[in-house]
Amino acid sequence: MIKLIRIAEGVNTTLGQLYIDNLFQCYMLEDKVRDEKIPGETAIPAGTYQLGLNKVAGMNARYRSRYSSMHRGMVEIKGIPNFSLVFIHIGNYHSDTRGCPLTGSYYQLIDGNYRVLHSADAYKRVYPLLAEAAEEGRSLVIEPLMVQL
Repeated sequence: MIKLIRIAEGVNTTLGQLYIDNLFQCYMLEDKVRDEKIPGETAIPAGTYQLGLNKVAGMNARYRSRYSSMHRGMVEIKGIPNFSLVFIHIGNYHSDTRGCPLTGSYYQLIDGNYRVLHSADAYKRVYPLLAEAAEEGRSLVIEPLMVQL
């Protein structure tokens, strides 16, 4: 099972933990959870979504160049209502998310917002596991934020 457990909310951010087969893998940074979607500024709604590999989106070419030894396509979260082209990728700030979850090895809370650090290191650790899961047709469960600060 692949699970994103949301653990904290900042002013414009949502912090989560990614688990694969019940083992913690990394932190995840998303935009704020909102009742109404604001394009590029809203976290994915809680639910269960299919993972897939997108080999044609523009981001794919950049990641194929940067991570050529392991890249098989962008890990895409599919079937999200009112969202499209949602990829798990690198970045540190909520301005990097554009509605997508970012990987991180550590996190900080600064001025009311979370950010993740060592994002590329976390990505390199989880990408092979997520790509394999996507090829197997596995799903990602995103749990709702249990405690809002």
